[in-house]
Amino acid sequence: MTEPDPPHDRIDPPASLSEGAPAAVLAALPGARVVGGAVRDLLAGRPVHDVDVAVALPPEEAAGRLREAGIKVFETGLAHGTVTAVLEHQPVEVTSLRRDLVTDGRHAQVAWSTDWREDAARRDFTFNAMSMDAGGHLWDYFGGRADLAAGRVRFVGDPATRMAEDYLRLLRFFRFHARYGTGAPDPVALAAIREAVPGLARLSAERVWMELKRLLEAPDPGGALTLMREAGVLPAILPEAGGEGTALARLLANPQAPVEPLPRLAALLAPGTDTEALARRLRFSSAEAERLRHLADPALHPAADLEGAALRRWLAAMPPALPPDLAWVAEASDGMDRTALRARIGATPRPVFPLQGRDALAAGIPPGPGVGQALARVRQWWLEGGCEADAEACRKMLKRG
Repeated sequence: MTEPDPPHDRIDPPASLSEGAPAAVLAALPGARVVGGAVRDLLAGRPVHDVDVAVALPPEEAAGRLREAGIKVFETGLAHGTVTAVLEHQPVEVTSLRRDLVTDGRHAQVAWSTDWREDAARRDFTFNAMSMDAGGHLWDYFGGRADLAAGRVRFVGDPATRMAEDYLRLLRFFRFHARYGTGAPDPVALAAIREAVPGLARLSAERVWMELKRLLEAPDPGGALTLMREAGVLPAILPEAGGEGTALARLLANPQAPVEPLPRLAALLAPGTDTEALARRLRFSSAEAERLRHLADPALHPAADLEGAALRRWLAAMPPALPPDLAWVAEASDGMDRTALRARIGATPRPVFPLQGRDALAAGIPPGPGVGQALARVRQWWLEGGCEADAEACRKMLKRG
């Protein structure tokens, strides 16, 4: 095994590395290090969530040592050198050091390595190429710590080469810029990104949506999206986006606005977007597709002065949990302040029609289409009355025929 380079610095390791599954994994694999996002977020002073570990051992040997230590092992990505270690329901991904043999713009054929610098050199950005052992010793081969402190998203080595290895890195650049970048982006990276845009066609729709979703979840993705538009990336992956993103800017201007990606996506789309076609293209789940269809439909957007019986009728027609987000997207779309409306929505219970099919049957209506027709007639009467009639009043109306 190649002797590792001496560490470049030492920091106080977080408690998350001295207990639970990460500590057990590091103890079972001498010389292993925490890599990637956990190190980056620790240095950035952000919460550390998932802990990934790298080790200078072939995956089968790493898996064997973990099992000998009483840790469950799942061979989740053995062909790529990754196994998942689980202790007390806490997963830790363990990946063998690698070097790329062949890349095709998305996937790579790899060989196992014992060279930590070689493994770090194949990673995307400098602040994702750092590693740290259980004692807090830090290895930073490419200046990732300084880039992180400066708010610089910088590729490891030549940006064009890194993106040609995996074009998903092109989208990851903007996601990380939205979360960690400050000031102007790396001009060398942007120039390479403009040239690499055609490579985005090699990515699966699922991966594009995953990256776009993660970008939209950033506290303020507006600047990164503007950069994507200027670099030709946004038109390539989301041609449905509006030209200026004004509605999204309005939405992001209020710190109380939704942080979920779908309302933000709805505010980003141009008016008249065929959301069903968009959902098919990006392989949305059925729930995502339905939610976006509602959010982007101007016919469902509430007027700023909606109140009283009209508000109750609107609430009754909307799926649960959707009205507050619809109010935000409507405000973003037309610029009308809906602060008071959002307060009214929060203070008004969503009316629910109190009858079901069994009520119609109990009223003597024979099973069949007549049940639905009778309930629809009474529901219309209930709506016209401002959704205030209770179950007993609705049953009486049902019996009137």
